[in-house]
Amino acid sequence: MMGSHCVRTVAAAGLLLLAQLTQAGAGSITDDGRIRGSVDAPITLIEYSDFTCGYCAKFFQETWPRLLAKYIDTGKVRFVYRDYPRSDDGVGVEAAVAARCAGAQGRYWSMHDRLFSERGRLESESFKGYAKVIGLDQAAFAKCFDARQHLESIFQDRQEATRWGFHGTPGFVLMRTVGGPTEKEPAIAIPGAFPFDKFAEEIDRMLATAPRSQGELRDPHGSTAVAQNSPFIIH
Repeated sequence: MMGSHCVRTVAAAGLLLLAQLTQAGAGSITDDGRIRGSVDAPITLIEYSDFTCGYCAKFFQETWPRLLAKYIDTGKVRFVYRDYPRSDDGVGVEAAVAARCAGAQGRYWSMHDRLFSERGRLESESFKGYAKVIGLDQAAFAKCFDARQHLESIFQDRQEATRWGFHGTPGFVLMRTVGGPTEKEPAIAIPGAFPFDKFAEEIDRMLATAPRSQGELRDPHGSTAVAQNSPFIIH
């Protein structure tokens, strides 16, 4: 989804209530192979996405390469990918499983990029072929894929996205890496495949006041505080 109709305002009372509901889930995000960028990056960008989503593919094709070059490869932003399958089963879920199974062999991003290069046009019969193309152990991949491993974690990602208030894909959360979102330094939610310039505007605004010290990336379950000075406010 994208465009002005995707932007929603947040009532302060609702925001505080949502923060209270998610406070018990606070914890650190560990590197499970789905993080790109420097561990010392002051800003973290999380994407909640579906490999079959056309707008997600649009982001991958048009915006992602520029974000990678300007912010991620330069150590300014750490990027985290999270699954948000739009259905409970079907090819979207299978694609998420395929990426996770590739990740079990240390090739998550190779599969991620291969899947998005199809621009949302994926078929169940193709995943094992992609595994061969990117050089995976095919037997190990097939065992993982056929058993539908990682489903619990995949749907946990989706639950996390709904706690942020996302109801479609893609959805992005921009926050400080140190400490995560707080009432004083809230996160920014970007609900849609907006152009690169919009991402750059929000990233640059946050970088302008980012602390130089680096700490542990906090899980967004800890707080869903969202920046009030940004046009990208969602509930």
